[in-house]
Amino acid sequence: MRPFAYERAHDAAGAVAAAQAHAADGACFLGGGTNLVDLMRLGVERPGYLIDVTRLGNDRVEQTDDGGLSIGAAVSNAELAGHYLVLRDHPLLADALLHGASGQLRNLATVGGNLLQRTRCPYFQEVTKPCNKRTPDSGCPAREGEHRNLAILGHSEACVATNPSDMAVALVALDAVVHVTGPEGERTIPMPGFHRLPGEEPQRDTLLEPAELITEVTLPPPINGARSRYRKVRERSSFAFALVSVAALLALEDGQVSEVRIALGGVAHAPWRAERAENALLGETAVEEAFASAADAELAQAQPLRDNGYKVALARNLIVQTLMELCP
Repeated sequence: MRPFAYERAHDAAGAVAAAQAHAADGACFLGGGTNLVDLMRLGVERPGYLIDVTRLGNDRVEQTDDGGLSIGAAVSNAELAGHYLVLRDHPLLADALLHGASGQLRNLATVGGNLLQRTRCPYFQEVTKPCNKRTPDSGCPAREGEHRNLAILGHSEACVATNPSDMAVALVALDAVVHVTGPEGERTIPMPGFHRLPGEEPQRDTLLEPAELITEVTLPPPINGARSRYRKVRERSSFAFALVSVAALLALEDGQVSEVRIALGGVAHAPWRAERAENALLGETAVEEAFASAADAELAQAQPLRDNGYKVALARNLIVQTLMELCP
């Protein structure tokens, strides 16, 4: 790990100003460091200036005036998973967080950092190999190489990496909004929409601009009568990243689907909102055949590579099983 300078910011404005002032040094914001420090040790990330943003005061979970939820960017994953408002109103989010890492990592990892964690594609983490995410236009050896765990949806010639976050999949299903502050002031970015598909710029994981800092995530009020669940398939029962995951929310009226939200993890460069499946299900009778047809409609756009076609069947079965479990 190469030497770097360190500064502890005392407010968001100071953090943004420091990031601007040290942009030439590759300034990075530092939260829990559970992903960034690992990447620095590997030589993937090489910031010359770290700005500690853990003491900015945005470390609370609070109910909003409309009955939604405000989650500070510095809230730890462990605190969020166990918060009574999350367990009461958004158990889907608690489920995803508890599936996401070991207890030790959840104690350190923050909400803002979790949203920004980078792919675990082996070519991205191996600095002796080319990778368009690390070095644009250097190539994507994963397309012809080891890609069994990589993307089947939304990928491009430039990149087939997947987003590793469990929490982000749940937030996409819950219509979360990310609040950021930067040199041009404050703005909000909805989820889905915060994370990018690779296109021709796979080095950009999100829509954040230089020196922009995540300060808060907000959730709308819970839907009356809705049930939700997060399901994850992985290669081992201990801490592992998703082969495929599903975050689903379902509300029924007289046996018909009145509200449905489905998001997939482990299948794309960004958490994948299954809008085709949702549109196919609205107003339909909540039966296994309808769920299977909706899953097929969503996955018709999949483009599996040589060795990861199994993910199409896996995602289909997981969508159907999860939705069936949400039916009374």
